[in-house]
Amino acid sequence: MQTPWGDLTVCDAHVHFFSPRFFATLANQRQPAATAASLGPLLGWEIPETPEALAGRWVEEFERAGVAMAAIIASVPGDEESVAAARAVAPQRFAGYFMVNPLAADATSRVERALAEGLRGVCFFPAMHGYSIQAAEVDAILASVPPGTVIFVHCGVLSVGVRKKLGLKSPFDLSHSNPVDLHAVALRYPDLRFVIPHFGAGYLREALMVCDLCPNVLLDTSSSNQWMRFHPGLTLDAVFRAALDVAGPRRLLFGTDSSFFPRGWNRAVFEQQVTALERAGAGADEARFILGANLLDLLG
Repeated sequence: MQTPWGDLTVCDAHVHFFSPRFFATLANQRQPAATAASLGPLLGWEIPETPEALAGRWVEEFERAGVAMAAIIASVPGDEESVAAARAVAPQRFAGYFMVNPLAADATSRVERALAEGLRGVCFFPAMHGYSIQAAEVDAILASVPPGTVIFVHCGVLSVGVRKKLGLKSPFDLSHSNPVDLHAVALRYPDLRFVIPHFGAGYLREALMVCDLCPNVLLDTSSSNQWMRFHPGLTLDAVFRAALDVAGPRRLLFGTDSSFFPRGWNRAVFEQQVTALERAGAGADEARFILGANLLDLLG
């Protein structure tokens, strides 16, 4: 893809795979319960018929946009099969991540099975499901996964736009959102690779502290980073400058947080981040790492 540094390979480290099961889960939470298809007119979004069809849609979108590959995230617990189906359609385009609720009775066995079938990242959302990343249930999962597994830990402000659009409550617990809680966990598992998305989503200082102390912790740059409004005067340029200074260019992963169609891949986020990176003084090598090479290296 053309960038201010020339033609670079662009890989997206954060794309939500809004599968039929994802929409069915939301529909079941409405009162009265609805069907997944009925959400389309309410949202103005396309509701995919199958994971394979959605995978094909993303392949076409990445071709159009010039995106080489992406880490796609199954965005409700128990939806590993959807991202596995997408990988079967185009394994060169997708790395499969999946959400797990460690409090579920079968959490560890589900994680082991999904990783054995080729998925690469385990996603924890402590605020969403009401647990500490230091909980024994999380530890049991981390102890069971092979070295090199990507462990995605959402920290900071958690706002799920589709839930707001559908009038669904989001009883999330922000007390489980501090990246500092990840510090001891990352130290205990040096062979795992931990990713904090959105620069810590409001906990930039804390996320940088953990990165500085734990060489196996990375940051992803995804979304419009609206959390910056909690830091008056902070700019995305300054965020990138601080992240480059503390974490370095090899531990930053470009991401958009793209999710639904017909919008598809969020080019506006890409353009905002490229501009901020350029203003932060990133050179060609740093841009190459952040925009694509780091994710490819992370996934082996």
